[in-house]
Amino acid sequence: MAMLAEHQFKQLPADKQIDTRAFLDSVSYLPPFFDCLGSTVFSPIKADVTGNISKIKSVYETNPSKFKTLQLILEGEKEQYGTEWPKVGATLALMWLKRGLKFIQVMLQSIADGERDDANPNLIRVNATKAYELALKKYHGWLVQRLFSAAVYAAPYKSDFMKALSKGKDVKEEECVEKIRQFLVNFTVTIDAIYEMYTKLNAELDYKGNDH
Repeated sequence: MAMLAEHQFKQLPADKQIDTRAFLDSVSYLPPFFDCLGSTVFSPIKADVTGNISKIKSVYETNPSKFKTLQLILEGEKEQYGTEWPKVGATLALMWLKRGLKFIQVMLQSIADGERDDANPNLIRVNATKAYELALKKYHGWLVQRLFSAAVYAAPYKSDFMKALSKGKDVKEEECVEKIRQFLVNFTVTIDAIYEMYTKLNAELDYKGNDH
């Protein structure tokens, strides 16, 4: 759990505005999460998350004071791109990034809640499937959906997954789950705030595909 415990997301202020620099710093540590799932089929999500973080960072660095929060980026790009927005720039990158983050959040929450296949309690298939269906499935075409169905069956044992999260250390499941719960507090609030922001600004798109 060292991977998550060492890089907690910051608590959001009362107005739920997300500081761009702090957000980029926190999410930059998350791509290796997908390595813990073992299968190379998860590497496209990892690459997608990494690429979208880079796109947002590039936009932010053009004018850090103007783009101090994620909402300021969306509002600035709406003004800049007009009718092309929101399928453009950092707005589009964050739209896809939040889905990859949602996958992580739903999967970890499912593990923390003790959801399991009673016949195979040491598998994380149930948790990974729930995360994929809630966060990503509807945005993927049929072929990608089939690939992920196969990947979920190749997901590691829960004990191996938790050992990978803990950077190779053997840890008790209860300790690991407690650290997952701690990480989820601010992480979940942050993701929910991003989803709410997209709804509020009418920036959400439902198209399928990987042409972003």
